[in-house]
Amino acid sequence: MDLHGFDLARAPLDVQADALRAIVGADPDLMGLLAVVRDLGLPDGWLVSGALYQTVWNVLTGRPRRTGIKDYDVVYFDGSDLSYEAEDAVIRRVEATARPLGLPVEVRNQARVHLWFPGRFGFEVPPLVSSADSLLRYASTTHAVAARLDAGGRIHLLAPYGLADVFALHMRPNRRLPNGPSHDAKARRCLSVWPELTVEWW
Repeated sequence: MDLHGFDLARAPLDVQADALRAIVGADPDLMGLLAVVRDLGLPDGWLVSGALYQTVWNVLTGRPRRTGIKDYDVVYFDGSDLSYEAEDAVIRRVEATARPLGLPVEVRNQARVHLWFPGRFGFEVPPLVSSADSLLRYASTTHAVAARLDAGGRIHLLAPYGLADVFALHMRPNRRLPNGPSHDAKARRCLSVWPELTVEWW
């Protein structure tokens, strides 16, 4: 498959999705972590955001694997227990299982996001209803991508804002929430690693 980003940026979504699956499937870090998420049976569990789109950018720009990836974000949704203790137990279980991969993993229960979001970002949000719902709120639409493995090893994707910007190396703000400072801060960091990016500032 031709992985030239700007050709893929204009391709149909199914072609883009196949290209993303090919990139993810060729990366042992991502596949190892996807297997951890699947095998632990995390409810509504997904690998999301930076580890995915930044891996694409590294492939398209010829950079080594892991370049610029600060951590590997795993999300799940469990509304049955919103205590920090319950989330912490899942965090510890994922970290212990993923330890042989040697990756910095961040795990968050999306059912709890509304509890800590105001303290971190300065405004309140309603509770999420699923992991997919959380993607709609990311500060940059480009970052709203998720992947998981099924029992047969097939990679499933979520990308509510599409994949064109990921393959075009284009960062676009998500104005569903007043989260401009977060978008701009993420964009500045990404530009320092991938100067090929085009950024729409808030």
